[in-house]
Amino acid sequence: MQAEIIMPRLGADLMVLSVWFADVGEEVFEGDRLIEVVVGGATFDVPAPFTGKLIEKRALPNDMLETQQILGILELEQARD
Repeated sequence: MQAEIIMPRLGADLMVLSVWFADVGEEVFEGDRLIEVVVGGATFDVPAPFTGKLIEKRALPNDMLETQQILGILELEQARD
């Protein structure tokens, strides 16, 4: 199952993606620092919304971001019975 990584509201309409802290193919854990964005000269971390493997980045460093924009895709771990 896949889940989108969505840009949360940070009090501004436009932000700049500064850094990804994970590469495609890496496992990330819910709450871990996933990306850093710059808003009006201040930096903010955006945490991973779920635990899973980062399979796609749809935004790259220096890209302008909007609230609710899809930043990437996670492949979620399947629950085992």
